[in-house]
Amino acid sequence: MKKKILIILLFITILKVEAQSSTFSVVDSLFEKGRYQLALKELANMDASFSSNYKTATIYESIDNYKKTAEFLEKALEFQNDEQAKLKLAKAYQRLKKPNKSIKIYEEITSKDSLNLVLKYQLGKLYLITNNATKAKKLFKKLIKKDPTNAHYSYQLALAYAKGNDRDRMINSFIDTFEKDTTHLKAIAHLASSFQKLKEIDSTKLFVEKGLELDKNHINLNKLKINQLYREKKYKESIPLLLNLDTIDKKDTYSTSMLGRTYYNLDSLEKSKKYFKKLSILDRENYKAFTYLGHIAMKEKKYTGAQFYYRIATTRGKEKRDEEYFGLATMFYETKKPKDALINFEKAYKENTRNYRALYQLAKISDDYYKEKKIAYRHYIKYMDNFQDKDADMTNFIKRRIAEIKNDYFMRGEKLDR
Repeated sequence: MKKKILIILLFITILKVEAQSSTFSVVDSLFEKGRYQLALKELANMDASFSSNYKTATIYESIDNYKKTAEFLEKALEFQNDEQAKLKLAKAYQRLKKPNKSIKIYEEITSKDSLNLVLKYQLGKLYLITNNATKAKKLFKKLIKKDPTNAHYSYQLALAYAKGNDRDRMINSFIDTFEKDTTHLKAIAHLASSFQKLKEIDSTKLFVEKGLELDKNHINLNKLKINQLYREKKYKESIPLLLNLDTIDKKDTYSTSMLGRTYYNLDSLEKSKKYFKKLSILDRENYKAFTYLGHIAMKEKKYTGAQFYYRIATTRGKEKRDEEYFGLATMFYETKKPKDALINFEKAYKENTRNYRALYQLAKISDDYYKEKKIAYRHYIKYMDNFQDKDADMTNFIKRRIAEIKNDYFMRGEKLDR
């Protein structure tokens, strides 16, 4: 009797397996033809198993539904401890921005398989994503020992040092990356940027040029080169680079702003005006567009326009607006309104107490405007206390005026306070 029962149970099991196999074949056929919804319905009607959940997860993964992918992989792993399913789940967690869950899986697998360098590399990158620079450094150092020729290990180690603000080791690791792979563009771009921050011009130029040889449209490298040309006042050389950048990076207003500044410095006012007007539309927070439009109007002796643009700039500006108030003051001075000029030169100096030109103009116009010279004298003394080494001509003028004012008050028998 027991034998008969066992035979019947075995027969039923075989039938179920055959039925499942038949259903899986149907599912595979539907999925291959892109009929994933019908395939999912077939799987939903089956008894839950590792295979049914795994296949369901695979279908959801193919249509980028990573939430469902993770859900069914978790169910699959309840039936069977499968490494392939775990790896798929780790990748799904990454897609879902849950790196800590991915880390847990990778750590579990690599603890059992220490030779799996691919997974360790992925684990190291996840440590960086989660700002665990200490673990990342430790892991990438071990990987470099395993494969000293792999440039990517050195690059990731450099990023780990960057997370820990270890500048020197970061640069050394980027250099190590470059020595292993002279076409590693990301390392080259980092080196160019790092040397630029250190003001090492020759090294910056070297890596900028090497990077642009590999990718002439690299945005950050182009910006570094343009900025250096601008600092060196090589404005004409920067224009072709800026025009090219303007076509490949339309969302960024950097090229528009720099074209405006460059043409302004070349005295091509109409072209400069065109780009600053464009900038004022593209980026309404960029008040410097109005500053330069004010400068252009001043050069063209269009004082009403200059006043209009400077006032917009001073209203919209959130940072130091001494340049804008200085421009406004200059406009008032040139239109014979010394009192308004004084007010705005004072505002310029208050916005930026390192603006020695604003203090000089404030002192000089106070000297011209007021009969009483004590106000001008105090401004002159303040200039000498803080800026006497800035401009020889200004300093010599101020020294002479201080002596003249002192002598005048002495002759009148009046006290002159600092």
